[in-house]
Amino acid sequence: MRSDPATSAAPLRGLGGPLRSSEPVCSARATSAAALLLEEAADFLVVHLDFPAALRTCERAWQGLAEEPAGASLEVKCSLCVVGIQALAEMDRWREVLSWVLQYYQIPEKLPPKVLELCVLLYSKMQEPGAMLDAVTAWLRDPDNQGLPEYRTLAELHLQRVLFPLGCLSEAEELVVGSAAFTEEQRLEALQAISVARQQQKHRHCDSEEAQKLNQEASPHSLPFLYKLAQIFHRIREAMSSVCQLPIHD
Repeated sequence: MRSDPATSAAPLRGLGGPLRSSEPVCSARATSAAALLLEEAADFLVVHLDFPAALRTCERAWQGLAEEPAGASLEVKCSLCVVGIQALAEMDRWREVLSWVLQYYQIPEKLPPKVLELCVLLYSKMQEPGAMLDAVTAWLRDPDNQGLPEYRTLAELHLQRVLFPLGCLSEAEELVVGSAAFTEEQRLEALQAISVARQQQKHRHCDSEEAQKLNQEASPHSLPFLYKLAQIFHRIREAMSSVCQLPIHD
């Protein structure tokens, strides 16, 4: 049973629009079938809360699009990923998300901006930003992505949700200085934030070294020789006292 089109199907309108004259008829059939499966997957996800079924339906739709040209059905493919990501997260299989989307796009540089954004937000929320470090870095460095309107948003997200939490301040500085996506004002604000974070990192490092030094000074291995000797004599006296208290038999 399908859900009310006003609920789950509303975001999917327009995905199966009229074909351009250059597109083959088989592409139209594959796209139309995938769009129907996308609607079905969205129903499983939102209405029935059947997350395994939603994921399986997305994967079936992807199989039908496997032979499609790279530029075909971009919106359908992206939407399938969005539904699949949500289904995996609901099943507490969020660690599989990045590998799941990469099996369809092969390399991070080809991920749609919306899919990459969702991945960053998910892993950040689960306090595993390091899982996205290499993927987002590769995506941002790709020349084909640098002209996209979403580039600045993803660069800022990378700074806030990945690089800063990981303490990758040199990488953050390189991104801010080397990217044309930031305005001069944004660049200055970001560099100031990096400077503050670097000072905090330095203070934490100094505090950690001081605490380690104090622990070493308090450790028995670093006590003066005379104090160690006193401990040995104290143990000998205790042993002698125990011997003297033993009963003597004729």
